[in-house]
Amino acid sequence: METKIHKVIIVGSGPAGLTAAVYTARAGLEPLVFEGMEPGGQLTTTTEVENYPGFPEGIQGPEMMELFRKQAERFGAKSEFKVVNKVDFAKRPLSVFTDDGREHLTHSVIIATGASAKYLGLESENKLRGYGVSACATCDGFFYKGKDIVVVGGGDTAMEEALYLTRFGTKVTVVHRRDEFRASKIMAERVINHPKIDIKWNSTVEEILGEQNQTGVTGVRIRNLKSKSLEEIPCSGYFVAIGHKPNSDPFKGFIDMDENGYITTKPDSSYTNVEGVFACGDVKDHIYRQAITAAGSGCQAAIDAERWLEAQDL
Repeated sequence: METKIHKVIIVGSGPAGLTAAVYTARAGLEPLVFEGMEPGGQLTTTTEVENYPGFPEGIQGPEMMELFRKQAERFGAKSEFKVVNKVDFAKRPLSVFTDDGREHLTHSVIIATGASAKYLGLESENKLRGYGVSACATCDGFFYKGKDIVVVGGGDTAMEEALYLTRFGTKVTVVHRRDEFRASKIMAERVINHPKIDIKWNSTVEEILGEQNQTGVTGVRIRNLKSKSLEEIPCSGYFVAIGHKPNSDPFKGFIDMDENGYITTKPDSSYTNVEGVFACGDVKDHIYRQAITAAGSGCQAAIDAERWLEAQDL
């Protein structure tokens, strides 16, 4: 165990975590950032980012997150490429444990661990992520203007994604493993009745076709679960819409969460139920899930943490 007590430890290094690092570093708090399993967060699996203000020509996701990191480090933030696997928030100072077995003491913690999109787990799906495979229509739908798109899922999220993608795609095919959607009736009816949407019932995706090049995804091979027949659907975009899992497991037992594992905070703030622990970004936001909203909530958490530390005279 190290004897130094940090003023603030930030867990996570996506837009929320690194924005919190910029603000806390500028406030002289010398934040320690644990980057986690996916340094830079979900944006590192995104190729082109076109909807973040300040980049009129767009920017590559990994490049953007490297700029975030450099800005935080310029003001004195320190990053370590370690995973936080457990915490102890029952005593003071707070304890954060990393996967190398070390215990780190701190007066405050900003949780910015994000959420991970659920994928089907296909090898081709993983290979083509960022080359036409996506889990965010709002982020990437614009790239598929005038092209054919496939959406996988049957809940409200899948319905929303499919309807949103009709603004861009020539045709949107929804692949669902059952013979009816589990989405709300009104959302399901909108999808079923939409002239641009085709539905493949009782079907699962066997493989995404394409290569890691400018062409990217070229199609999807699906299997009908009743007839066992295979079919190839030509497409340029493949969107998975089967939900997200908040990366909140290390904090269970200490931090209040909703039934899906999203951290709950006090109204209009980043304060959790534990004094000195704050949450921001997709680990608490299941609605917007955008880089810009994550960054904004990271700023909020940093300001809340700074004011809390000041009030405690720490």
